[in-house]
Amino acid sequence: MYRRRFLREAGAVGGAAATVGLAGCAGVGGEPDFDVGMLASAYQPREITVSVGDTVVWENTSARAHTVTATEGGIPEGAEFFASGGFDDYDTAAAAWDDDFGGILESGDRFEHTFTVPGAYEYVCIPHREGGMFGTVVVEE
Repeated sequence: MYRRRFLREAGAVGGAAATVGLAGCAGVGGEPDFDVGMLASAYQPREITVSVGDTVVWENTSARAHTVTATEGGIPEGAEFFASGGFDDYDTAAAAWDDDFGGILESGDRFEHTFTVPGAYEYVCIPHREGGMFGTVVVEE
C-alpha cells in the first residue's frame, strides 16, 4: 500500500490527528498524495507546471475508468511518450483501449511519469476525449 494512500485513508477515519500526519506528503501539485486527480470527465488541475526531472503522479479519484495518454504530436521533440498501460504511441494505446480497455485506471489506481525534456506535454483520457478530458504538463528547466 502506498504510504500517502494509507495516510489519506487514516485521515478519513482518524480525523484531525491523522490530518497532521499528511503535512509532509504534498506532491508536486500540492495535493496530499498525488499531483493530478481524475474527476468524472476532467483532470484536476487541468494544467500543472513542474521542473525537469520531476515525477508527476495521476490518481483516478472518480468512480469512472480513465487513462492518461500523451497525444500524438503533443509532446516535445525527443521526449519519451507516456501512457497508462505502458504503450509506445497513441495509436497503440487507443487500439488497446478499444480492444480490451488497455491502459485502464480504475478508481484509486495511479500512473506516474518522470519528465526529462522541457516543454509542454498534452495528454488525454482516451474514453473521455470527445468530452474534452485533456490536460497539460508544462516542464521547465
